[in-house]
Amino acid sequence: MSENIRLDKWLWAARFYKTRSIAAQEIGKGRVMVNGQPAKPARDIALDDLISIRRDQSTIQVRVRGLSRIRGPAPVARELYEETPESVSAREQAAEMKRLAPEPALGIATGRPTKRDRRLIDLARGK
Repeated sequence: MSENIRLDKWLWAARFYKTRSIAAQEIGKGRVMVNGQPAKPARDIALDDLISIRRDQSTIQVRVRGLSRIRGPAPVARELYEETPESVSAREQAAEMKRLAPEPALGIATGRPTKRDRRLIDLARGK
């Protein structure tokens, strides 16, 4: 196995993105950084590089522990990287904050009342 591999190919093989083209798009949008610097999809990465991946409102920081040109099963893909302790604690803290203060719009599960719901509301109001 060679010492370097393309960033988009590694992100795909490590199962951060479903396809290489999606990985390349996310890199192009500036959501992936290598060793603190913006990267391009064709950038070569090596062992011990620090990769920051911004997804949703959180940032995942991983250290490259293995290189692979093929996309294997998830347990094998997890061996290609190691998440930094700071990233783990920040992700857990963000999950806790999200649990304690959920998005208000998420409480609206059904959307607009249906015709039947409206009739039941009218009945309850005595109209």
